[in-house]
Amino acid sequence: MSANANKNKIDMINLFDPDDNGHDSDKSSEIIGISNPGDQNHTLEDIAEVVDREKIDFTENAIKVLERRYLKKDDKGDVIETPSEMFRRVASAVASADLFYDPEADVKSTEEKFYSVLKNLEFLPNSPTLMNAGRELNQLSACFVLPIEDSMNSIFEAVKNTALIHKSGGGTGFSFSRIRPKNDIVKSTKGIASGPISFLHVFDAATETVKQGGTRRGANMAILRVDHPDIMDFIHCKDGDNVLNNFNISVAVTEEFWKALESGKEYNLINPHSGEVVGSLSARKVFDEMVYRAWENGDPGIVFIDRINRDNMVPQIGEIEATNPCGEQPLLPFESCNLGSINLSKMVKENKTEIDYERLLSTVRVAVHFLDNVIDVNSYPLEKIERQTKMTRKIGLGVMGFADMLIKLNVPYNSKRALEIAEEVMSFINNEAKKKSQEIALQRGEFPAFQESVYAKRNEPPIRNATRTTIAPTGTISIIAGCSSGIEPLFALSFTRHVMDDDRLPEINPLFLERLKELDLDKEHIIRKVAEKGSLNEIDEIPDEIKKVFCTSHEISPEWHVRMQAAFQKHTDNAVSKTVNFSNSATVEDVSKVYRLAHDLGCKGVTIYRDGSRSKQVLNKGIKKETKKFGSRPSILSGTTTKLNTGQGSLYITINTDDNNHPVEVFANIGKSGGDTAALSEAIGRLISIALQKNVKVEEICKTLIGITGSRPVWNNGILVKSVPDAIGQILMERFGTKNNPTKKSLQTDLKKDSPQFQEISGPECPECGSTMETEGGCSVCRVCGYSHCG
Repeated sequence: MSANANKNKIDMINLFDPDDNGHDSDKSSEIIGISNPGDQNHTLEDIAEVVDREKIDFTENAIKVLERRYLKKDDKGDVIETPSEMFRRVASAVASADLFYDPEADVKSTEEKFYSVLKNLEFLPNSPTLMNAGRELNQLSACFVLPIEDSMNSIFEAVKNTALIHKSGGGTGFSFSRIRPKNDIVKSTKGIASGPISFLHVFDAATETVKQGGTRRGANMAILRVDHPDIMDFIHCKDGDNVLNNFNISVAVTEEFWKALESGKEYNLINPHSGEVVGSLSARKVFDEMVYRAWENGDPGIVFIDRINRDNMVPQIGEIEATNPCGEQPLLPFESCNLGSINLSKMVKENKTEIDYERLLSTVRVAVHFLDNVIDVNSYPLEKIERQTKMTRKIGLGVMGFADMLIKLNVPYNSKRALEIAEEVMSFINNEAKKKSQEIALQRGEFPAFQESVYAKRNEPPIRNATRTTIAPTGTISIIAGCSSGIEPLFALSFTRHVMDDDRLPEINPLFLERLKELDLDKEHIIRKVAEKGSLNEIDEIPDEIKKVFCTSHEISPEWHVRMQAAFQKHTDNAVSKTVNFSNSATVEDVSKVYRLAHDLGCKGVTIYRDGSRSKQVLNKGIKKETKKFGSRPSILSGTTTKLNTGQGSLYITINTDDNNHPVEVFANIGKSGGDTAALSEAIGRLISIALQKNVKVEEICKTLIGITGSRPVWNNGILVKSVPDAIGQILMERFGTKNNPTKKSLQTDLKKDSPQFQEISGPECPECGSTMETEGGCSVCRVCGYSHCG
């Protein structure tokens, strides 16, 4: 790493003090000596000092996420491990597997190789491995697939096993396709079957109960074949924002269905219990419903199940029916996934014109060795899972930091050259991973199911792992690595950083800041513009070539998202987790085109997210909201709705007035309905409404509210909004207070369709810290605290 890059490792810039370089001014300059860090408690400041001394390239956010979720804690919840100790713990535990095959193995040498790639953030395994390796739980797999047969015993055995897996920190995938449809006759009892959808709610409730504790919550994927008689109910099973929240859902689309879709015909529905054709549906109608629901709410996704089974290397064991929670890892029943990702941002030479393939080769070889060892040292939640996992020894080596790599190479994400780089890099990783797996097979033996596998039938050399590569979402581990997530483009160029006194200040992507410095454009007014707008389109001072390279996910057309996914899929054994981002204004037909393109380009699945589709809907000007009457409220009111950014998400303030333009009531809506922040916002609005109707002066109300400071102040139109109550007070004072200054820069942004604010990026609210979550890689992740909807 260059001295320059190391200098900027704690990232970005404090906009209130451009010379600060990201260091807190009140932090003691004394180095905290920790002679034996594992024997005492550590604060964030302690950890940051150790990280700095050991030259680990962590961002400040990474340190916070590690402290919150990954580092060992004592019974009181105090951290008793530093990041370097965590990496040493993981490296030592995983390296010990070498002794299973060679009692004379140089385990210390293996440990040092593992520790090096971890400490240098060149490769990171999935979260459970970092959390649990070398600890009592020692459950190292991220995800599992459990079978569900058409019987109560099988269904509730799966519920029990799901609870055990979630308790251990894993996620689960299921196919509900074998369960007979609703209203089918149950011959043993003469009763009526309730159908697969009813049992989704049972699994969801179990997950909700188990997820209350622990560092990693359970997540699920439910898949139903498109030819199941209950497919239409499945497509609509997540209608509304508060249903089956612990599930992603995907339709398993067959080639027979796709042919019917293209020819405009109907296709057969098959009762899985009897195997009989029980009806038919218009393929176009079913497809249109899938597309509409995905446009409306992000679910369901699609998996091309026949294409997945075409690449099933061990068909003698069984048919693949399900995937892990984010869809990138198709698995047989009782298999687990052992995933890890190479940080491509580290694989660019110092001259920033070439990919460092020598370094990449070394990292691939170490990573394959590491992941194969994980299979042996893992403590599995079920004996069946251990047996099946070791039968095929599947691993999933993927990547993160791809967008950073392109930026360093000065290549726009939405370009032909970027697609070429994607294929070149992934082809290299895939080929070298296969070679390393074959090499390990010569030392330790091929995977036990090899002799009946597709490899043996092709007369290929013995190989250790039935699959080697997977592109998984890397939401949390990419925060630790300080790089862009998976193969996604940059989500935004500006974000916020936690500093002293729980304030949050705007920061700029470090690669962009570095580029500004190279061009002598790191001026405060430019940086502020970027922080306010989040993109570069309207900033004239930024050269066009820079705008092209630093485009963000919502500035990239959905077609380019799909083409990038397909480029990686060409050279990936399993599947690719990728979210195709749409603007809020995207049409249903736009989504339809992407689904068709994904099929035509050879993807194994597709997940889309339309901006704002999982957030509370915008109230446009003039819309009234039904509510209880307070005091002397007139029966007819007119009003306006204002949208503002807050640290807790987008806030919508509706102020209704009487015929004399006096404010009568206030409604404040933020985040998803039912959240604590939403409840408090609504309560504030109701209390203000009562006060207004009791003739309390607007100025008195505003004086009480303005200045209240929350944990996440943000800027709006150059004005600091300190909290939700502060925002409401400022809007009230601006519009109705006698002391307001008409010449002052306005905070008011009444919603209009053509307003830039109307198109502002939004997303689900993080249930832990209230920040807006990014939807990426088939999942949602909070870049502030590391919380993930997918575990």
